[in-house]
Amino acid sequence: MSKIRMQPITPEAFAPFGDVLAPREAPSKMINAGRCERHHALATVERGDGEAIISIFRSEPVSLPYDCTLLERHPLGSQAFVPLGPDPWLSIVAPDEGGRPGAPLAFLVPAGMGVNLRAGVWHGVLTPLDRAADFLVVDREGGGVNLEEVAIAPVTVEA
Repeated sequence: MSKIRMQPITPEAFAPFGDVLAPREAPSKMINAGRCERHHALATVERGDGEAIISIFRSEPVSLPYDCTLLERHPLGSQAFVPLGPDPWLSIVAPDEGGRPGAPLAFLVPAGMGVNLRAGVWHGVLTPLDRAADFLVVDREGGGVNLEEVAIAPVTVEA
């Protein structure tokens, strides 16, 4: 069994897998008579010939250390996860190596921050830490096979 440590998420470290969904240092523009910052186009919804849909996922929590044994990917569309609660959560991702997942990485995502996984990026299942959580999810609905799952040798994620 291999072990990996969680690392803080940054836009640069997460870039090979997708986008960090958090306000920028400065808004793109002010709207609503100057009362609202707009942080425009933080990510692109990849949807191929499907439709973009919005869902809420409710996930059971995990505790650390956590054994990751399943990775999945969605080759036809991106998938964005935005927590609706006040807690940090874990995003596990892996590079593609010839159609199979490579070595996983674990990112600690702070409360109030989401991620947009690019189409085809290997990732773990939703992993809120310590208590159940709801996530707003934007992804693709449409024809074609858009889910691949792979059981992997356990990888233990530690703090």
